[in-house]
This record gives sequence, C-alpha cells and structure tokens, in this order.
Amino acid sequence: MKRPTIADIARQAGVSKVAVSYALNDQPGVSAQTRARVKAIAQEVGWRPSSAARALNGAQARAVGLAVCRPARTLSVEPFFMELIGGIESVLAPRSIALMLQTVTSHDDEIELYRRWWGERRVDGALLVDLHDDDTRVPALAALDMPVVALGPPHAAGTVPAVWSDDGASIRETVAYLAALGHRSVARVAGLAHLAHTTVRDAAFEASCREAGLPEPAVVHTDYSGEDGAQATRRLLIAPDRPTAIVYDNDIMAVAGLSVAQELNLEVPRDLSLVAWDDSPFSQAVRPQLTALTRDIPEYGACAARTLLAAIGKEPVEHLQLAAARLVPRASTSPPRPR
Repeated sequence: MKRPTIADIARQAGVSKVAVSYALNDQPGVSAQTRARVKAIAQEVGWRPSSAARALNGAQARAVGLAVCRPARTLSVEPFFMELIGGIESVLAPRSIALMLQTVTSHDDEIELYRRWWGERRVDGALLVDLHDDDTRVPALAALDMPVVALGPPHAAGTVPAVWSDDGASIRETVAYLAALGHRSVARVAGLAHLAHTTVRDAAFEASCREAGLPEPAVVHTDYSGEDGAQATRRLLIAPDRPTAIVYDNDIMAVAGLSVAQELNLEVPRDLSLVAWDDSPFSQAVRPQLTALTRDIPEYGACAARTLLAAIGKEPVEHLQLAAARLVPRASTSPPRPR
C-alpha cells in the first residue's frame, strides 16, 4: 500500500488540499465540522506528517542522534551499550522521539555525520559517548550550536554538559577491598587507553595501590573484546610474578579471564580473584559468580536523554553526577592462597 497523502484525504473529505492542511495544522480557515472530519479520515487512513516537510517549515525533527565510534560487532555483544540504549529509549519512545544510531570508524567521520544530520534538520540534538582527553568532537559540535550532552567525565566534556559518575571512587573501593582480603599483587585488564574514563581509572588504580602499600600494578589495555581480554589475562598469568587478583574494565573480558584461569588449572578464587566492571547477567551466569562493580546503566542513559531534551527545549542544563558504581562481592574473590 502506498503512503497516504494530503491529496488522498482531500478526495475522501470532498475538500481542497489547502483546507486539509489548515485542518491538520489547526489553522483558521475551515469550520469545526470540516476540521473534525479531516482529522478522522487522516486517522483512519494512517496519515502521518512528513519529517522532511516539517523540517522545511522549521518544526522539530523529533529525533536525536547517537554515533558510536566502535565496530558494529562490539555493540552486539556489549551489555553496557544495550542497557544504555534501553535507558535512552525509555525516555524517548513515550514521547515519540526517534533515536538515530549509527556506527562510524573515526572521529572525523563522526563530526561529519553530526554536521550532516544537523544541517539536514534530521536531529534536534545529539548524545556524545566515549569521550577522549582533548576530544576534537567537543569544540566541533559546540561550533554547530547544536544541543549536545556528553556521557563521560566533565574534564573531557569541556563546555558540553556531561552526565557522569566518579569511576575513581569505584576503583579506590575495589583496591581497598582486595588489599583487605590480603592481596599484594593486583593487576588490571583495562579498556582503550585513549578514552577519558580509562585515564581516570588508570590514575585512580595506580594511586590506590600506592596508598595501600602494594607494588606498582600491571595494567594491560585492550579493545574490550573477549579475545583481547583473554590474551591479556594469559600474559599476566604466565608471568613469573603473576597477580593474585585482576580487575577487568568490562564483564566480557572478566568472563574470558575466568576461562583462561580454568585453562591454566588455577582455582578461582583461591589462586586468583576476579572483579568485573559493570555487572550483567554474564557475571552471574558463570561459576563462580563474578564479584562486580554495578551501577544503574539504564538510568544513566535515561538521565542523559532527559538532559538532552531539556537542552533542546532551551532549558539551562549543567553537569549531572550520578552515583558511582558500587562493589558487589561474590564467589570470585577471597583471600589468596598462601604461596
């Protein structure tokens, strides 16, 4: 079936297309009876206004943009992004606002995509994820005068309002917990080194180990995938001074790390304690269940969406700090076996 048009409604109602336009846009020039009849026919045939036509008339696009500079396959296996998008949609969907999601291969491509979306009036604003230190996207998007909200630490967001949580506090809690259990050699399998939240975690991890009197920790940066997480874990565990505890920057790598420990006949948690950052069903489906840092990721996305809608509505918005991820001890951590 072809998409119904104003001409179709006019033909059924027995009025001109101009009269239909007046009626659908609640403009004067038609009687109340004609207006009601036209709207009833539009509802019956499933007519919807053209977003392109609305844009030409200066109306809002009723859509927000989200570009992700990661491989598309990452999104399909990364619980964080699925929960984040679910939280964003929980705010947008009830308001009939669309989320335009696209993966890109570079920040230059991402900037160009936002410029095109904004120039073509396809979005009313955008969400910015995976902030870098000295992020080139921040000044580029600020120059567009487009409403933007960043998800990440404020120091990297610049003039863009940020929705964030204190990752440093979560790292400090984790290291203090492992030190209290008696661990003296703690390592970390981290995410992408150039991400702003990774640098925050790196600094907090090193400082926390130093404050706890632990030796300088080993930190291996990865691409967040299970394959990279497994390789990093294997390198750490076959080293002469292997750690007795490892903290992972996501749950997928932690599950992969558990498999490597079992491959090497190490008992978790007596030979090796494991902690996953961002709790998920993955963390609880394995045995032993993984100690994890948990936060309300859907609410994180929902807060970002609400903040962006406020900015689109020209309301004043500022940085919004949410609760830090908290440690949930489970069976994958215990005091280390005496060597």
